[in-house]
Amino acid sequence: MKYGNEIMNKDPVFRISPRSRETHPNPEEPEEEDEDVQAERVQAANTLTTPNLTEEPVITASCLHKEYYDRKKSCFSTRKKKIAIRSVSFCVRKGEVLGLLGHNGAGKSTSIKMITGYTKPCAGVVVLQDSRTLVRQQHDNSLKFLGNCPQENSLWPKLTMKEHLELYAAVKGLGKEDAALSISRLVEALKLQEQLKVPVKTLSEGIKRKLCFVLSILGNPSVVLLDEPFTGMDPEGQQQMWQILQATVKNKERGALLTTHYMSEAEAVCDRVAIMVSGTLRCIGSIQHLKNKFGKDYLLEIKMKEPTQVKALHTEILKLFPQAARQERYSSFMAYKLPVKDVHPLSRAFFKLEAVKQTFNLEEYSFSQATLEQSKQCEASPDVDVGTTLLVQPVVSESQLKESA
Repeated sequence: MKYGNEIMNKDPVFRISPRSRETHPNPEEPEEEDEDVQAERVQAANTLTTPNLTEEPVITASCLHKEYYDRKKSCFSTRKKKIAIRSVSFCVRKGEVLGLLGHNGAGKSTSIKMITGYTKPCAGVVVLQDSRTLVRQQHDNSLKFLGNCPQENSLWPKLTMKEHLELYAAVKGLGKEDAALSISRLVEALKLQEQLKVPVKTLSEGIKRKLCFVLSILGNPSVVLLDEPFTGMDPEGQQQMWQILQATVKNKERGALLTTHYMSEAEAVCDRVAIMVSGTLRCIGSIQHLKNKFGKDYLLEIKMKEPTQVKALHTEILKLFPQAARQERYSSFMAYKLPVKDVHPLSRAFFKLEAVKQTFNLEEYSFSQATLEQSKQCEASPDVDVGTTLLVQPVVSESQLKESA
């Protein structure tokens, strides 16, 4: 491997052959791409062909393509081909968390596996920036640049949490003092002191995910790959991990790729989001960019002191905003979707709402640009129930309303 030669001949018993280092052009040309996806593809291609870039991405994936074939094959039929990834390109910049958002089967985990080398792409190229510099400069520390949190917990049941942390620190080349300091900080930040000496097999699933997350960022790797790391976590644990991830990556020479099902999670953690559907990228950009591009509405949420005023308040809202569509209604809570044209200028909209608040003695109101999740929900039906969304069920609490108001 050091000199670029094949290290294993084809074994006559086990039929093991070395993996080819060749890359193949993508067999398909992308059609009808979003302009942002097309621009990302061009940037990824330029990164590979332009030497000595001033701002080289941490991860560059160019035209990744992956196909699988059914194992069953009969005399009367050929094996069916399934395309898992279709010409996907993206870059993860330094100091950035890029989110891959999509349903099960969209191709998120396959993308992660191709980047780690666990799965070989049928076509396309993946380049991790520090893999070249670290291997060239110091072979002993080449493992330090990559941190990976797979979807399945890769843990030893009989080892304790402390033993896992010490083992991974040693593999990543940390000295005893540096390892002890890093471990103590991460354990304290995630409040794992009580579980340190407990065998992993007795831990809850949420604690196991915390451990996998800590193992992935231990040693401050330059490239962090996180495949649904927050699954099964309680809200407090999620907040802790979100903060640590942002502190690890933000304004530093590091980058992270995160896969998730949840738009709310992507909005909370990611600097940019790439939405995947059936193995292809449909759109990519910052949260605000995607809101401006696909979000067509504002969201008005009202909490009343007197539930008996619901009908009169509804009539007044329709007078002020004729195109308003009510989305939810509870005993003392109502939510409306307001088209952008009814809202601007914002100063005028807030002036109207303040007058309504005084007239109807409202407890509080919230007026905000709809999130991507809420926009998709609103497009489905004007009176859709709160549980019917694209990816996740939103939860509206009084504390959230107070903060937003």
